[in-house]
Amino acid sequence: MRILLTGSSGWLGQTLAPRLARDGHQIIGLDPVPSATTQVVGSIADRACVAKTMRDFEIEAIIHSGALHKPHVETHERAAFIAVNVQGTLNLLEEAVAPGSKVSRFVMTSTTSLMISKETRAGRAGGADKAVWIDEDMAPLLPRNIYGISKLSAEHLCRLFHELHGLPILILRTARFFPEDDDMAHAMSQSADNAKTNELLFRRASVEDMAESHIVALAKAPEIGFDTFIISAKTPFTRDDCPALIANAPAVVARLFPHYAEIYARLGWTMFETIDRVYDAGKAERRLGFVCRTGFAERLRELQG
Repeated sequence: MRILLTGSSGWLGQTLAPRLARDGHQIIGLDPVPSATTQVVGSIADRACVAKTMRDFEIEAIIHSGALHKPHVETHERAAFIAVNVQGTLNLLEEAVAPGSKVSRFVMTSTTSLMISKETRAGRAGGADKAVWIDEDMAPLLPRNIYGISKLSAEHLCRLFHELHGLPILILRTARFFPEDDDMAHAMSQSADNAKTNELLFRRASVEDMAESHIVALAKAPEIGFDTFIISAKTPFTRDDCPALIANAPAVVARLFPHYAEIYARLGWTMFETIDRVYDAGKAERRLGFVCRTGFAERLRELQG
């Protein structure tokens, strides 16, 4: 297929583009930042640019991973999030269903961040008696910043266009996979590798797994039609663990992985004292048929050597 990949110069885009190419797809990357994986330098907020790109390359599918992200909250005006994340998504959808369009499926990269409100963060501040179990049934969704608001709005646009036009659209709410140092690592005086390994228990996945989830979604979209999936490494926890995760997370991890403490001690690593939320990616396994290959257990095996 001829696939338009937005955000092609980003961390996910640069991983996803060669993976799609290995499957024989023709990838047309669109991003404001030039890179080896970007064929068109431009913004999705520019409707004319989107229209020309889709027409010139006769696009057959869209993977929409381009967006302003959470770190941009500190550096960009709120209007920029609306222009890129909301209007940009609308531009892509409008062109996908325009007369003469060849687009047969649409995959959107969203974020688990839009599921986090002030209330769900209470555990980190010591104001909760158990971790929050987060799945796709969580409601109401009350994003805590303009990033979350804009991504939730983009999700609603996707739903609307599926209902109005029947365009197969799958939304992937991705957990953390960015390469930057983690905020909790700084707070806990941990190394980035230590914190990111901890997070594989409840809110992280590798960028390779994130790319693979988009490959699966691209193939499954016509069959499923429309749906939303959390994509995160498979958690070893259950809902019954939630009270103990707030009170004493290392004890829960030790019960499930008795050898972890020895490995961590050798590395000089520590576990988070408290875990305030857990992302449940079970729906993606059941309905999409996707499970991340790398989780906490796999990472421990790597560390064990």
